[in-house]
Amino acid sequence: MSRKLAREAAFKALFQLDFNFEEDRREACENLAIETMFDEEPRLTLKKDFAYIDSTVKGTRAHLKEIDEIITAHLKEGWQLPRIMAADRNILRLAVYEMKFLEPNLSKNIAINEAVELAKKYGTDDSSRFVNGILETISK
Repeated sequence: MSRKLAREAAFKALFQLDFNFEEDRREACENLAIETMFDEEPRLTLKKDFAYIDSTVKGTRAHLKEIDEIITAHLKEGWQLPRIMAADRNILRLAVYEMKFLEPNLSKNIAINEAVELAKKYGTDDSSRFVNGILETISK
């Protein structure tokens, strides 16, 4: 299946973990979120789909503190990460992970474009511009 569909599933798992996560059950929570994506999307059948989603979700969560610090450093003064809509927050987290921590790093242009497409689909009318603006400043 396409990387686009796998990325969308990773975003959905990260979104789910934003609300249903227990630090003392980290691995179980992450595995459940990932497995749920495969139950909900029958087109995700390849081992490489699972590998991408698994590594991206777990990698994003492992670097969450660093990722959130990067995002927060690029917000307007007075804004805090919890104030950002959950979909936008997790789209940003995924894109920052892909640009900064994924090995090999995803091209910044591709990461930003894919994040903007997710924001158009799952965010508000303003989400794509907001996500694009934050990621453009982070990528510089």
